[in-house]
Amino acid sequence: MSSDDRFHDPHVTLSKIYTRTGDEGKTSLVGGQRVRKDTLRIEAYGTVDELNSAIGLAITSIPEGSPPLQLLAARLTRVQHELFNLGSLLATETADIRPGQPVITSLEVARLEQEMDEANRTLEPLRSFVLPGGCRLNAELHLCRTICRRAERRAVSLAEQETTLPEAVQYLNRLSDALFVWSRLVSRVLRQPETLWAPNQP
Repeated sequence: MSSDDRFHDPHVTLSKIYTRTGDEGKTSLVGGQRVRKDTLRIEAYGTVDELNSAIGLAITSIPEGSPPLQLLAARLTRVQHELFNLGSLLATETADIRPGQPVITSLEVARLEQEMDEANRTLEPLRSFVLPGGCRLNAELHLCRTICRRAERRAVSLAEQETTLPEAVQYLNRLSDALFVWSRLVSRVLRQPETLWAPNQP
């Protein structure tokens, strides 16, 4: 499948934001179905949206002038677009997915794995669990990681009840791992010590 087949310009025009159609606790899926706002499908893509916002916050904390961190900023920005694609998929029942709709495939999953391996080669092996912190950017990426894990749990719950694309769970699983590796990477680049877990710390 070529990129031309997969991605079309959305041609979205938002001239009015409120519609009053959700005042009774329901919203519309891409296929037009009206569903409650607390259904698993809405929880899944809503959590993906929350993750996208958290990643946007983390990007604003990346300092200029560091090539490794600028590369990370570019990768996180790409991830934001991929998460929007994933949200579109989760907002669409499988039978309503159409050619040209943005998708997440095994290619995006493999790219995250490659980027994790690349970053991990520059890091010292872990000899303890690490705690979020040490610098703001590290903590923000850990926050993204935990939101990503929650999005993954929501996607797994949805997949138990409805047919979904398996790449949705796979992508979120790999992304949470990538966010962990990237949190360690920024600590190394910024020369900030990692906070190691000390069991039974008084």
